[in-house]
Amino acid sequence: MTPSRQSCWWKCSPEPASPYSGFGMNVAVIPIEGVIVTGDTGSLGGEVSSDTVVQDIRRAEDDSSIKAVLFRIDSPGGSAVASDEIAAAIKRMKKPSVAVIREVGASGAYWVASATDHVVANRMSITGSIGVIGSYLSFGRFLSDWNVTYNQLIAGDEKDIGTPFRELTPQERQFLQQKLDTIHDYFIQAVAANRNMTVAQVTPLADGRFFLGSEAQQDGLVDQLGGEQEALDWINATIKEEPVTVVYEHKPTLTDILAGLEAQRSALPGALASLPSEQAISDVPAPMAR
Repeated sequence: MTPSRQSCWWKCSPEPASPYSGFGMNVAVIPIEGVIVTGDTGSLGGEVSSDTVVQDIRRAEDDSSIKAVLFRIDSPGGSAVASDEIAAAIKRMKKPSVAVIREVGASGAYWVASATDHVVANRMSITGSIGVIGSYLSFGRFLSDWNVTYNQLIAGDEKDIGTPFRELTPQERQFLQQKLDTIHDYFIQAVAANRNMTVAQVTPLADGRFFLGSEAQQDGLVDQLGGEQEALDWINATIKEEPVTVVYEHKPTLTDILAGLEAQRSALPGALASLPSEQAISDVPAPMAR
């Protein structure tokens, strides 16, 4: 028996909490596709906001007709904070939850998947990548070679730590590394708690490498191999009802698209001056057939 599927083709709004009531739909599908970020994504695609996902989780939790939530994951990860926010919201849910990793569920996206009750992954998917990255380009030597001077004007000795216009000192490198190590520890502890594993079991798997879905299952990071049909079968067995899905989609308006284009254009000049160490978790590209 093939479960029914329906989609919301309008831009979903925060209220009312149950815009789909009365249609017999009992499983909410929440897509997590693209880089995970906090705040507004600009509505141009390629990113998913933790604010939006957490809002959708609350909507599904408040809707009495929704009996379970399926997270459709295809993401390389992203912000540590955003990933933690989504995972925490999933853990607070009282309804059954399942994650489906189709092609990529790495780094922060795996953090999110691990928080669900059941994780399904394609056997060839990119999974895991439990690690943190804060790398950035440095132009200090380039500026020196071209006789360009960086005039340091700061109040507080560490205020410009991580600026791309000079090299890190050994002390600054150690300082930043300690921050990344702390976030890494949070990541390991979260996966261990979510997967009912010990920190000692997760640590050898948390060196940043990714696993195929089949390998991740062998190591305890994934419960089942397959796709959305297997996830719906699990939901069927869990809630004792035939799953009828509704997809929580957010369609951008023309105004959203134009605003996103302007935001990207305005942000470009300052992009090189930002340090992404607090935002980034390693992104793992999917292999491509050539």
